[in-house]
Amino acid sequence: MATESTSYTTLTLPVLPLDDEVVLPGMVVPFDLSDAEVRAAVEAAQAAARSEGDSKPKVLLVPRIDGTYAAMGVLGTVEQVGRLSDGDPGALIRGRGRVRIGAGTTGPGAALWVEGQNVSDSVPEPLPGAVTELVKEYKALATSWLKKRGAWQVVDRVTQIDDVSALADNSGYSPFLTTQQKVELLETEDAVARLKLATAQLREHLAEQDVAETIAKDVQEGVDKQQREFLLRRQLDAVRKELRELNGEQEGEESDDYRARVEAADLPEKVREAALKEVDKLERASDQSPEGSWIRTWLDTVLELPWNEHTEDAYDIKGAQQVLDAEHAGLQDVKERITEYLAVRKRRADRGLGVVGGRRGGAVLALVGPPGVGKTSLGESVAHAMGRKFVRVALGGVRDEAEIRGHRRTYVGALPGRIVRAIKEAGSMNPVVLLDEIDKVGSDFRGDPAAALLEVLDPAQNHTFRDHYLEVELDLSDVVFLATANVLEAIPEALLDRMELVRLDGYTEDEKIVIARDHLLPRQLDRAGLAKDEVTLDKSALRKLAGEYTREAGVRNLERSVARLLRKVAAQHELGERELPFTVTDEDLRDLIGRPHHVPESAQDPAERRTAVPGVATGLAVTGAGGDVLFVEASLADPETGASGLTLTGQLGDVMKESAQIALSFLRSHGAELELPVADLKDRGVHIHFPAGAVPKDGPSAGVTMTTALASLLSGRLVRTDVAMTGEVSLTGRVLPIGGVKQKLLAAHRAGITTVIIPKRNEPDLDDVPAEVLEKLDVHAVTDVRQVLELALTEATVPEAQVPVAV
Repeated sequence: MATESTSYTTLTLPVLPLDDEVVLPGMVVPFDLSDAEVRAAVEAAQAAARSEGDSKPKVLLVPRIDGTYAAMGVLGTVEQVGRLSDGDPGALIRGRGRVRIGAGTTGPGAALWVEGQNVSDSVPEPLPGAVTELVKEYKALATSWLKKRGAWQVVDRVTQIDDVSALADNSGYSPFLTTQQKVELLETEDAVARLKLATAQLREHLAEQDVAETIAKDVQEGVDKQQREFLLRRQLDAVRKELRELNGEQEGEESDDYRARVEAADLPEKVREAALKEVDKLERASDQSPEGSWIRTWLDTVLELPWNEHTEDAYDIKGAQQVLDAEHAGLQDVKERITEYLAVRKRRADRGLGVVGGRRGGAVLALVGPPGVGKTSLGESVAHAMGRKFVRVALGGVRDEAEIRGHRRTYVGALPGRIVRAIKEAGSMNPVVLLDEIDKVGSDFRGDPAAALLEVLDPAQNHTFRDHYLEVELDLSDVVFLATANVLEAIPEALLDRMELVRLDGYTEDEKIVIARDHLLPRQLDRAGLAKDEVTLDKSALRKLAGEYTREAGVRNLERSVARLLRKVAAQHELGERELPFTVTDEDLRDLIGRPHHVPESAQDPAERRTAVPGVATGLAVTGAGGDVLFVEASLADPETGASGLTLTGQLGDVMKESAQIALSFLRSHGAELELPVADLKDRGVHIHFPAGAVPKDGPSAGVTMTTALASLLSGRLVRTDVAMTGEVSLTGRVLPIGGVKQKLLAAHRAGITTVIIPKRNEPDLDDVPAEVLEKLDVHAVTDVRQVLELALTEATVPEAQVPVAV
């Protein structure tokens, strides 16, 4: 925007300092002459005016902010000297124009004199269009603000100002501007820029004022609503009182009702005292107080808890054992533990021993096993066998510690923890509580729920469990806690130490057939809308379903296969393609639900087996889904490629990589003894691969398998198809013990393996393996890897051309 050039004239003036105040040109301001600095400046200006013959003394009005003078001041003329409204001597000074302050100088009187340059600016006429619009906007905003304050006379004065500079400086009268904002206006020499700044400041203030008015209006409406609600509630109370008197009822208050309920309830002494204290608070609380609703909710929760309710345990030990056997096949360890618990409880009750040390000795069992083995359903069977109530608490994905211990009552929407809610839902203090998926509990900024479970599951502490919401002691010592988990390693060590571990390693094929016949088939027949005598599954069909159509530790996929089979039969009957009743045999399965998905290696064509070439061995592993069969493949690089060293693939962990290094080192150092051409290992790269590369693998138990695969590759001798092995190997060739023997042997049995090699020191673990599985497996316990090679490698050799070589 074009403006005329600014002109300057040198002036010598006495300084009148303004502490934290700013005067702009055009403003008329009274000053108190009782102030020494003001009086000195005015007297000095009067003396200078007399000597120069000037009718109006001149002073320089300079803002002084925190003791520091601004760089720009205002030339002021003393218009009148007299008395102020309060009777004190004063002077009326009018701001004339801006002065840029220069160096100090001398002058008459006690005032400070400075030299300055008079700054004058002007805007060309006629005004440019943009400036005209700016003038209109400022006048409109100023008019709006003044009207809100009722200053109608000032509105006329502002609207009559046409000079841009005077209009901008007129904002100096605005009381809402800070000292810093006024200084900024003063130091802005360009008139148009100054008007822009004044417009922006006024616009911002109006916006803040609108927000403040809106808030004030909302607050007033809220207050009016509360007053109206208070009045209506008082009228309602009066109406209720009149109705009670009309009906002859006695007057009573809600707090009296709570007091009567607390006194009539069967509560422990300490709980009763805490409840009565809360009732006292409720009686003192106002009807409008939010604390009243908190107290009422807390009292309702306390009164609904079954503090002294206990169900009688069914001490029919044989009957309980029959219930467990009828509802679950296998799982002998869990059944024996529950039977032992009931037997001890019965003997203590018969001898009148009862409670010892305030504790009733509830059980805390951790059921750990792969999915589908019946951990969750076992909890209901335990409750049924004991004659107790059953409650399931799902912990999968819980990350908030308050989910276990409850929220503090001060929080909006506070609730007791899941343990207290489970007791409330059960209606007794001794239910069977199933903590499902305890290994899926997480932790974040809200706390660690697993740490909160430490007290819940500790038999030495849980008789005084204190929920954050209740803040009274709750006796959990008679509760039977069953925790389920898939992965043992995911449970914190301190939490696992408080529970008795029971492993569910999966079912044998015979147990799966019994479960399918007695439990899965009747349930799926009902869901498929079929009668029991309409469709029958032959034992051979069930065995083939369990062995070749599914390969799992549990029975979920087996139940899905049975359901799919029955749906197919039902659909064919509705289409008129099959008559009922119908008996399904193993020969009918392929036509009904397709080909088998899991064919044992021993049942495949010899040329198609994985171990049909040297360098491939069968190992055993444990995963989160139970035991599984693991193949290891090894190959040597061609000497001409120049490759060397050991290459490992298959997403292996550090421990498994170390096992491969140990296996290779053992064969290099004992090659002559084992009659292996270890010279090939010096200049040729060795590659060991574990198929299923998307699945992470780790652990030391594949050591003997990798050693056998490398020995087979170097010797050209095939690994027996019916042999699987597990065990850690040392540099001296010793076979060291490993874990998960039962799960691994069950996996070998499911895969059709007939010979299994395990470490000698794991031989006692065979006691946990079902007898029907051991009967079908030829288990060899070995101490040295040489024994493994003798058992696993065939005597036959293959031509050198068949030895697999990496390209």
